[in-house]
Amino acid sequence: MDSLENPLPWLIDRVIGTPYEAIPAGAIEKAKTFLLDTFGVGVAGCNGFRMDSIIKVASGWGAGDEATVWVTGERLPAPAAAFVNAYQIHSLEFDCVCEEAVLHPFATILSSLMAYCERNAPVSGRDFLAALIMGIDVSVFLGKSSTGPIQFFRPATAGGMGAAAALARLSGFDRDTAIRTLGNQYGQSSGTLQPHVEGSPLLGMQVGFNSRAAIAARDFAAEGILGPADVLTGQYGFFRLYEGEGVDIARGRSELEEAYQIERISHKPFPSGRLTHGVVDGLARLQAKYGFSGEDVESITCIAPRLVNRLVGRPNIPDPTPNYAKLCLPFVAATYLVHGQVDVEEFLGDRLTDPRTHAIANRVTVEQNDTPSNSALAPQTVRVTLKSGDTHEVHVEAVYGHYDNPMSRDEHLDKFRRCWNRAAGLETSVGEELIAIVDRFETLEDAASVVPMLVAPCKRGAK
Repeated sequence: MDSLENPLPWLIDRVIGTPYEAIPAGAIEKAKTFLLDTFGVGVAGCNGFRMDSIIKVASGWGAGDEATVWVTGERLPAPAAAFVNAYQIHSLEFDCVCEEAVLHPFATILSSLMAYCERNAPVSGRDFLAALIMGIDVSVFLGKSSTGPIQFFRPATAGGMGAAAALARLSGFDRDTAIRTLGNQYGQSSGTLQPHVEGSPLLGMQVGFNSRAAIAARDFAAEGILGPADVLTGQYGFFRLYEGEGVDIARGRSELEEAYQIERISHKPFPSGRLTHGVVDGLARLQAKYGFSGEDVESITCIAPRLVNRLVGRPNIPDPTPNYAKLCLPFVAATYLVHGQVDVEEFLGDRLTDPRTHAIANRVTVEQNDTPSNSALAPQTVRVTLKSGDTHEVHVEAVYGHYDNPMSRDEHLDKFRRCWNRAAGLETSVGEELIAIVDRFETLEDAASVVPMLVAPCKRGAK
């Protein structure tokens, strides 16, 4: 990678110069769909690993009554609240994803936007949605411009850059200030894949670090403290550091010119690594056709692209952490066959050590197919051999939840309601009201007006 054309002026002109009216209705609808989805997984995330400790630490980062921790209601400085809510959103591995970019963009961007909107109210629903959509485009552009193997955790690194861009738009920055806001963000960027390998909660915390950083990046820029400009293609820029040799900026740009990337976001039907969803989809299709149970299974083979093999083809271990189990394809496949579902409860308590699950997981093999892309989730072939000797297989081109194989509106709302009901103290009627409000989010005079709905009534006004 000797030289690259700097795409940042074009990218930022698009971010700050695209009027709401130019965004197609389909993109607005998708933004509202995944906004509701992320509110749902975010409040359910109050049950994430050591949330009490996460909040305790964040509460010590200075005094301030600016923004709200969802569900529990603590009032914190905006950067601290953004950190906590970002961690909540990603803590259950349930937040939406752009498969082709290997990126969960909403956790970082939405948490920083909501904290900013609380502090800087009022921000209209129209302005909020436009900033959200443009921030998604920046994050996905970074992911889709990479053609090599993923080396860093993009929901943190690319997600943070998208959050900074979205905040620059809401702040009304000119081109140079917006570019240098991303420079401020780049100086704070972080996101290693080592927590992914080990199943550490630091994975979701890294999303929070970059959400918090985005607000700081914006605030410094607003005071005239500006970062470097050539942060994508410079000598020590983002692409060279985080993406290595495999960069194709023309590809990333063509993706943005073809469609707003919010329209190419996928739901996560299951609270496990998205790369484990193909085997669950395949097993569900085979069970529906052939009617076997987990007890009938002799072996399972999942033949998948290299990214699947590399990130979730890890061995089954007898006593996994929740995060490790969610990112272990053999465990997730076995979980589905034993319990008939893959939901939040399957990664808690005794289910993590269930001998029936581990017996099947030890008979699951992941093999790599010849798909050339380093970012592909599909196609996958799922092959099941039964104890009877019969073998069945299915070829999965688009995994359930992908925009080419989407969840229906009813399935989307069912997921939201299940998530909502997992947050202790949130009232069912308020969840239904939130559905209706998000459906007309563009009409709101103050986007932050929904935040009290995300807090349990007994916690509202907590300090």
